[in-house]
Amino acid sequence: MKVLFWGTPAYAVVTLDALVAAGHELVGAVSQPDRRRGRGRDHVPSPVKARALDLGLPVFTPTRIRREPDTQQQLADLGADVSVVVAFGQILPTGVLDQPPLGSWNGHGSLLPRWRGAAPIQWALMEGDTETGVGIMAMEEGLDTGPVLLERALPIGLRDNAHDLAARLAALTGELFVEALPRIAAAGAGSRSERWQRLALTPQAKEGVRLARPIAKDDFRIDWSRRALELHRQVMGLYPGAFTSRGETRMKLRATEPLIKRLAPELSPEAALLAVNHAPGRDADPGGDAPGTVLEVVEGVGLVIATAGCPLLIREAQLEGKGPSSGQPMVQQLGLRPGDRLGP
Repeated sequence: MKVLFWGTPAYAVVTLDALVAAGHELVGAVSQPDRRRGRGRDHVPSPVKARALDLGLPVFTPTRIRREPDTQQQLADLGADVSVVVAFGQILPTGVLDQPPLGSWNGHGSLLPRWRGAAPIQWALMEGDTETGVGIMAMEEGLDTGPVLLERALPIGLRDNAHDLAARLAALTGELFVEALPRIAAAGAGSRSERWQRLALTPQAKEGVRLARPIAKDDFRIDWSRRALELHRQVMGLYPGAFTSRGETRMKLRATEPLIKRLAPELSPEAALLAVNHAPGRDADPGGDAPGTVLEVVEGVGLVIATAGCPLLIREAQLEGKGPSSGQPMVQQLGLRPGDRLGP
């Protein structure tokens, strides 16, 4: 099958490679324009563009595909049977979606209709979802509103972060597209409604729609007046970017555990023991210490910090200008003692 691939981040490269390994003919790739990165502010290609060039594919980087009719015509001239879209980053107009005779299909990293939009992995973690998944969805011009061909769920663990969960979802997306494309080919060409009917697609439910809005700068800032579980979800969902401060120095939190006794079965052995010692048995105010106060320095493990409820254990952190550290090296690098404060 001749495939036109649309994608931008490393997350999408996994599906690109899976399609190549499955023997599909990639006729081209479309990705977001090069971005300025690094201290030199050089233009750097997206991971998908870099991989597509390695594969010898023609690559297109439209700034706004809906406003570039010449690019749309060049893509049509490639003669793709189908378009495969994974984390491309622009909404495709109907004329582009309908170019391939077998349609355009999106691999979306959530269990639709929950978490439509730009950041489904981050919001699933931040909102405490216990499962997520991937849906192979027929595309229409709405934001992730099309009917679903295949869907598979994955559990979310308390200590999963966005990087690890994305790796699992990326692998699943590639697997599902390799499974889906023969079914799409077997259904044949025709009008959108005819193809969808032959494939017996499942319309998305009208209830339970949640929008995964883009992550904003303020989302990364730790507010110690929140509860430990909320803060933990923020840290893991925005990995590795959630931050607080130690004096005048910014400090990223890269791994935490909420010291909540009822969650002990999901915690590490060290954190489970600390939860018993520090928590009153539920996520309630244990009293006294101001949020952000260092309650305990646990040698070889990390720092126990007061929140609005039960404490939070910091297991891995990164001071501005330094590399990430965990365990005893982190304790030594941060140089914090009980009674010290984090945050403004």
